[in-house]
Amino acid sequence: MRTIGPISIIIGSTLIGICGANSAPFFSQNSGQVWSLQTPFGIVYGIIPREVVDYPTARAGGTIVVSTSQRRLYYVLGGGKAIRYGIAVGMEGYAWSGVSTVTAKREWPDWTPTPGELQRFPSLPHHMAGGPDNPLGARALYLGDTLYRIHGTNEPWKLGGGVSSGCIRMSNDDVIDLYNRTKIGATVIVQR
Repeated sequence: MRTIGPISIIIGSTLIGICGANSAPFFSQNSGQVWSLQTPFGIVYGIIPREVVDYPTARAGGTIVVSTSQRRLYYVLGGGKAIRYGIAVGMEGYAWSGVSTVTAKREWPDWTPTPGELQRFPSLPHHMAGGPDNPLGARALYLGDTLYRIHGTNEPWKLGGGVSSGCIRMSNDDVIDLYNRTKIGATVIVQR
């Protein structure tokens, strides 16, 4: 006869209690939400999978299309296909739409919060060198002459939400993949 250890019972009971308390599923393909769970051992979370999908469009290969309502970014491959990535977008009041171009690319970029971010969140550092603890993550694609970027994140459990000050966030693995594919001058279309 097998016995179940006390840690298994605690984890199982916690998960059952959380599942019972939530009427919505942990992950919904339609909403783009990523499930996350705070545990005594840290945050456990799911990632929206990167995948090649059918994407009929007249847009040229290499174009990036961001759908803020779907919480997805599409890298157009051409031939009716695109790579679809899960993203986080601007929080309420900070979402935007428009057309831009990739004007710069950085690996492990430094981060300097905008004056508006410092006003809303006074405890933020005024500058942070690139690295694993930096909120911009592993890579950043800079959009036109704006303050907006497509960048990685050190909080991947927030993907699928509206959490940024307008930037598009991706998992570090996904932003590295996108960074390696994207050329300077690529068109970026952000739509609702």
